Amino acid sequence: MSLDPRELRNALGQFTTGVCVITANPPGYKPFGMTVNSFASVSLDPALVLWSLRNDSECLDAFNKSKTFTVNVLASDQVDMSNLYAKKSEHELRDDHYRIGKSGAPVLRGALSSFECETWANYEGGDHVIVVGKVIEMDNKPGAKPLVFQAGQYRELR
Repeated sequence: MSLDPRELRNALGQFTTGVCVITANPPGYKPFGMTVNSFASVSLDPALVLWSLRNDSECLDAFNKSKTFTVNVLASDQVDMSNLYAKKSEHELRDDHYRIGKSGAPVLRGALSSFECETWANYEGGDHVIVVGKVIEMDNKPGAKPLVFQAGQYRELR
């Protein structure tokens, strides 16, 4: 059976996800981030999470050179931040958007949760690289509303 890539993407888009900005600060680069919705928990012990990055991403080289990164789970009031860091060639972090965390990776201000990670492993995954990180620090703001995405648009939980 041959799958139409657009139909597959539309069907996968029915799965409601949170929105994250992955941030890093590798040598030779300014702190940067990119918006993703491909984030998942892998393990509690050790604490592992994953996200995926297209093989042709303009951020691939920078992430490959970074030993740490932060998964920033966005809050519902961070739509503008999500849109900004989703744009091609718009990945340099604005000074007022972040602080440097204990791991040396940028942590976004106002995020619902932030997971500072050391890169654990990278795996080939078709047209993506699956990045697994070991969580070494985290921040959490219980009670805030998450930014969610489904069927090509932001949604609100009720």
